Amino acid sequence: MALLQRFVQEEDALGTVELILIIVVLVGLVAIFKKQLVSLVNNILAKITKQSNSI
Repeated sequence: MALLQRFVQEEDALGTVELILIIVVLVGLVAIFKKQLVSLVNNILAKITKQSNSI
């Protein structure tokens, strides 16, 4: 039983490290593809605006 409790306690810290690594990777991807993402969002918003005027 004590072994199971230690295992559960150790896994909590590992989840935090994994979460931080995922956030770092996402921020890195946004930094690398910033121009493409801005262009994509602008195109989507332009289409939404254009199509909402026709309703």
